[in-house]
Amino acid sequence: MEESLKLEKRQLLRNNEYYTIQGTFDNLYNQSCNNKKFTDLMQYITSKNNILLAYRNIKKNKGSTTFGTDNLDISYFKDMKTDKFVTRIRNKLADYIPKSIRRVEIPKPNGKTRPLGIPCIEDRIIQQCIKQVLEPICEAKFHKHSYGFRPNRSTSHAIARSMYLMNINKLHYVVDIDIKGFFDNVNHSKLKKQMWNLGIQDKNLLSIIGKILKSEIQGIGIPTKGTPQGGIISPLLSNIVLNELDWWISSQWETFETKHSYTQNNKDKALKKTNLKEIFLVRYADDFKIFCRDYKTAQKIYNATKIWLKERLDLDISPDKSKITNLRKNYTEFLGFKLTLKPKRGKYVCQSRMCDKAKKNTVDKLKKQIKKIQKHCNGIEVNKLNSMILGSHNYYNSATNVSLDFREINFLVIKTLEIRLRSYISDKPKFSKTYERLYGNYNGKIRTIHDVTIFPIYGCKTKPPMSFSQDICNYTKLGREKIHKNLRGYKHLINHLLRTTNGNKTAEFDDNRISLIAGQQGKCYITGLDLEIDNMECHHKKQKCDGGTNEYKNLVWICGEAHKLIHSTKQDTINKYLGLLSLDEKGLNRVNSLRKLVGNSVIFN
Repeated sequence: MEESLKLEKRQLLRNNEYYTIQGTFDNLYNQSCNNKKFTDLMQYITSKNNILLAYRNIKKNKGSTTFGTDNLDISYFKDMKTDKFVTRIRNKLADYIPKSIRRVEIPKPNGKTRPLGIPCIEDRIIQQCIKQVLEPICEAKFHKHSYGFRPNRSTSHAIARSMYLMNINKLHYVVDIDIKGFFDNVNHSKLKKQMWNLGIQDKNLLSIIGKILKSEIQGIGIPTKGTPQGGIISPLLSNIVLNELDWWISSQWETFETKHSYTQNNKDKALKKTNLKEIFLVRYADDFKIFCRDYKTAQKIYNATKIWLKERLDLDISPDKSKITNLRKNYTEFLGFKLTLKPKRGKYVCQSRMCDKAKKNTVDKLKKQIKKIQKHCNGIEVNKLNSMILGSHNYYNSATNVSLDFREINFLVIKTLEIRLRSYISDKPKFSKTYERLYGNYNGKIRTIHDVTIFPIYGCKTKPPMSFSQDICNYTKLGREKIHKNLRGYKHLINHLLRTTNGNKTAEFDDNRISLIAGQQGKCYITGLDLEIDNMECHHKKQKCDGGTNEYKNLVWICGEAHKLIHSTKQDTINKYLGLLSLDEKGLNRVNSLRKLVGNSVIFN
């Protein structure tokens, strides 16, 4: 899971670079850092490259095949000409009226349900267009210890920060504030004022966002408050709402402005001589903790935060879920973990476990998949079980005592596996490279089903969480270098493709051919040599006349000579291009596989 998140981050940055819009985002970020007031953001939102980038990002999203109230998904735009698609989105934004939102009830572990609002696919693309432009502006203004739904940040960073405050800062009291129905109670007018104060002062854009917030919800009607969970732009808007809270708490100590200039250590020493209260915030979406040094301070900030949320944001807290915890005596739960302090070598050290609810959910999820395997026993379902085990390990491995938790989970799950899948279990293990790399050192009982060896549920080792490096940023050159190495060697090919986008082709084809040039690292599929601008062709493996599509998997980039060789039928022509290309066995095999797909005979050595 951790590796997939890294790849996803790199992919999002590559997408920005494909459409030569990274420079625009960088500029917006830099201007926002300098407190610029943005009054004409629609020019960026409606730009062709921003719209095409939104299409790419939506298409890669798992939810792109989810239908809205109009029963359409991303496939509706698959065969639409690029220029027609861009014009359609621009026209929609010029006089924006969102369609109604489909309401879905998602089951929660406690038996209750959580409402999810699913906008129509066209509205999702528009929200993505807006989000892409607003994100760099907001990132420049967001607090550094807000970790939810932001680029490059994760739950593990929030846990790492919490552990740091407990271990290093020795803050042993924590205030938990649970906002009652946060996403359903956001004040629309207040939100738009907060956006204005961040510098987002394009009245046309604010009007569109107002319409998004008031989109009719199927079966409910037009909302007067709240941001629908499920909308692409909702997480960003929610962070805007709570950003004010972040800076208010931070201003009490962490970012308190002193008359004199100090180093951080000297500043802390100076502040401790005042009546200021030493408090630090860690927030992930609407779930946040305030770490304090003593109970008296915790009690004061609890009451102050409760009043501030009501007066400033018109939000109430849940008294039964909001509390003060002495971490030396009790656990506090955060993002599926429970954290406490235990004495060790004369000092208190953070000890962490999976919370009880998380353990139960993990057990239930694994048992449910085992039942699926029993009904449909095949390698695909067994691999899904492995994926769940690995995903749970990757998420919870920052807990200091996680091995104890997974031993308990293993004890509860393995009985179900042995009983339900007894007849399918083979005594001949078949270790994949992933198994050997991650679990090769474990000596427990091996269970293999359909040639897939099941990952050991108990095989989770603690991996100390790393605090977020504040240098990492999608919108600075230095920040991007810390995330991935910029595309090199074939960036000029991508720029060429962007300049030569054919309006008569479909948006899907234009998008996939750009993605493919990066996937092949700018090299010819047949020869393995670097492609050149005047000698590169995007070949359909299965021809359009034979029902071939513009899907990524049906396309391949090759040089002009290789393309001619694939379609050649005369022996003289075949010999000519074989001589020009000097193919090895691998290259010839690839030519023959493509020749067969277009109905031509195989070439023999």
